[in-house]
Amino acid sequence: MKPSSPKNAFYAQSGGVTAVINASACGLLETARKYPKHIKKVYAGRHGIIGALTEDMIDTSKESVATLRGLRYTPGGAFGSARYKLAGLDKNRTQYERLIEVFRAHDIGYFFYNGGNDSMDTAHKVSEIGAQLGFPITCIGVPKTVDNDLPITDCCPGFGSAAKYIAVSTREAALDVSSMARTSTKVFVLEVMGRHAGWMAAAAGLAGSKVGDAPHIILFPEITFERERFLAKVKHSVEKFGYCVVVVSEGVRDADGKFLAEAGTKDAFGHSQLGGVGPLVAQMTQQFLGYKFHWAVADYLQRSGRHIASKVDVEQAYAVGKAAVEFAVKGKNAVMPVIVRKSSKPYRWTIGEAPLSAVANQEKKVPRHYITKDGFGITAACRQYLAPLIGGEDYPPYSGGLPAYVALKGVGVPKLLKTKFVI
Repeated sequence: MKPSSPKNAFYAQSGGVTAVINASACGLLETARKYPKHIKKVYAGRHGIIGALTEDMIDTSKESVATLRGLRYTPGGAFGSARYKLAGLDKNRTQYERLIEVFRAHDIGYFFYNGGNDSMDTAHKVSEIGAQLGFPITCIGVPKTVDNDLPITDCCPGFGSAAKYIAVSTREAALDVSSMARTSTKVFVLEVMGRHAGWMAAAAGLAGSKVGDAPHIILFPEITFERERFLAKVKHSVEKFGYCVVVVSEGVRDADGKFLAEAGTKDAFGHSQLGGVGPLVAQMTQQFLGYKFHWAVADYLQRSGRHIASKVDVEQAYAVGKAAVEFAVKGKNAVMPVIVRKSSKPYRWTIGEAPLSAVANQEKKVPRHYITKDGFGITAACRQYLAPLIGGEDYPPYSGGLPAYVALKGVGVPKLLKTKFVI
C-alpha cells in the first residue's frame, strides 16, 4: 500500500554481486530522488539485509549526483552484500519482527531487495509480516543473478555481462590453445558458475559459430555426467581438430545425483559449497587419454568483469531499479519488475511485473531443447535466446589505463534503537 505521507525507503543488495548490480542501484536511487512527495530518503543496508537487522545503514542522500551516476558503471556491491537467508516466518519470526522494529523507528515505508531466488522469498515474507503486524510496508524485489535462473523474467540482470565474459574468454583461450596444440596442450578446461542451472556454461557456446570451433564440449548441470562418453568426445575432438576446449559448470552431477566437486560444506543459504570440477575433469583427460592439459576457473572474474559488460545487460539492470521505484510509488506491493522479450531479431524488450509469490524459491533451468542431442552443446534455439543478451559494449571511463570506478562516502544513519541484534 502507498503511504499517505512521504516515507523513507530501505534498499539492500543480497547474495553474490554482479558487474551491473550497482546499475540497478543507480536506477533506483536516481529515480527515488524524483519522487520527494513519496520517498524522503533511501537508506541502504550495509552488507545487505544484515544492515537492517543491526540498524547499520548508509544515508544515500549524502551521496552526490555524480557518485550515484558513477554507480552505473561500477562493479561489485557498492553498499556491501551478504549471504544471509532469513528463516521462515514460522521458524524465526524474531528476525522479521526486528526488521519491522527498525523500519518503524526510521519511518521506512518502502523495502527494495536486490537479489535472486532466496531474496525474493525474503521480500515476500517481509510484506506478509508487515501486514500481520499492521505496519504498512511496500516490498519490491529487484532481480539480480548471474545464474539467470529466476522464473518469469526473460533474463536476469547480471547474466548478460557474465555470459559475454565467458563467451569472449572461451574464444580467446581457444585461439591460444589451438596455436600451441601440435606440440603442447591438447585440452583446455574452463570452469564456470552454475549450481543447478547451466546458463553460464551455455553462454560459452556463443564463442563458436561453425563446426570445429570451441567450445567442443559443454558440461551442463541438467545433463548427467558420464565419464566414458565425455572421454570419447574429448578423444574425437583432439583427433579431428587437434585440440579440445571444455567448459564445465560447477554444478555437474554424476548418475547418483552427486556433485562431481562437492566440498562437503554449506554456504549461508544452505547450498553445497562447490569448486574444483575444472581440474577434476581436466585430470581425467590425462589419466585416461594421456593428453597434456590446462584448466582455469572463471570464479569471481566472470561476474565482476564490468570492463567487458553487455550494454543490453547494463540497460536492463538500470531499468529494473528504476521500475522498482515506479511500481512502489504507484502503490504496487509484493511484486518484482521482469524483463519481457518482445522479439529476438531485432532484440526488443520491455518491463513487466510478477508477484513475488510466483518467483520466490523457484528455479529456471536450461530447457532440454536448448541443449544438443548428445548433451555437449547448445542448439540454434539456445543461440537465438542468448545472443541478444551479450549485445553492445558499455565501457566504463578509464584513468591511467584502468577503469575509474566510484567509491561512496558511506555516511551512516544514526541508530535509534537501544536493543542490538546479534547475527
